[in-house]
Amino acid sequence: MTIPSVSPRGGKRLTVKAMAELLNVSTATISNAFNRPDQLSEAKRRWILEECRRLGYLGPNAAARSLRTGRTGIVGVMLADNLAYSLTDPVANEFLHGVAEEFDRRQLNLLLLSSHDDDPCRNRLQESMVDGFIIYGWLQESATYDRLLRHNKPLVAVDFDLEGCTWVNVDNYDGARRSAEHALATPPSNVAILGLRLVDSDRVCRVRDRELFNEVRAISVRRLHGYLDALSTAGHTVSPERIWSTPTNNHQDAYQAAREALTSSPRPDLLLCMSDRIALAAIQAALQMGLRVPEDLRVVGFDGIPEGANIHPSLTTVYQQSAEKGRTAARIFLGEQEDRNVLLRTRLLVRESCP
Repeated sequence: MTIPSVSPRGGKRLTVKAMAELLNVSTATISNAFNRPDQLSEAKRRWILEECRRLGYLGPNAAARSLRTGRTGIVGVMLADNLAYSLTDPVANEFLHGVAEEFDRRQLNLLLLSSHDDDPCRNRLQESMVDGFIIYGWLQESATYDRLLRHNKPLVAVDFDLEGCTWVNVDNYDGARRSAEHALATPPSNVAILGLRLVDSDRVCRVRDRELFNEVRAISVRRLHGYLDALSTAGHTVSPERIWSTPTNNHQDAYQAAREALTSSPRPDLLLCMSDRIALAAIQAALQMGLRVPEDLRVVGFDGIPEGANIHPSLTTVYQQSAEKGRTAARIFLGEQEDRNVLLRTRLLVRESCP
């Protein structure tokens, strides 16, 4: 069957009703061809789409549909880091996987947004398209929070506390403290801490007299306090000179910090690392320097990414429930879980790097 070519009257955009009349089918059939392909045979769906394309009909108007229902079926996930970095970070990947599992089940879509986008027009357009926001990670620019709050849409925060907003966090303090207590059961001679985003610097640096980020917002500062409290209880002190901060959770920065720590005097025989990526880079640096792990140097990580179990020596680390963070945030957003703050527990995984 072939439909003669037509032009919309007065050059106006074709509607779903007009297309239904032209193709002699119901408006629901046209809508299903675009939005619910499982409701039609493949042959019929293909025919409808081909005819719509030939006649210049682009499909049901999503913007108009959202005005009728008040929902677009799209949820914005605002990322503290840029998109390229977030998609290569194993912890962020697990979190997004957890969110996607829940939204796939409800046939909702994700729109990944980056807090690094400084185009106000694009921001307004993208943020107007979504039904609400899940914010992942601490956004240093407070104006972004203020802008999202002004939308008056559902909002869930992950990995930080935001006043007036339900949050999902991991117990970073407890996980860090317990990992340090395990490491200190065999008393070290010298301890160094390899931190992540402890201070406002875009370079690898020692903390020294720099001002730490706010503990309420920066999960790394919570981990630092967990380490320091365990050290203090065990009678150890770590000066700011022995604490490094890396600006990103990538191998290059982590390797640089590890090399600086391992060439400092006195050389540490215990490294407390605030991420598994940092810890893995530290093990690599140590082995390349001829040090034995754990005989000369013991290393503890934080995150529980799969790579830590697949190397030799395998990494002692704190496992955080990254995918569960995503699932929990999504369920709260969807109203399938009580709208209250959630603090997820961690688990210590003892392996070869710090037995």
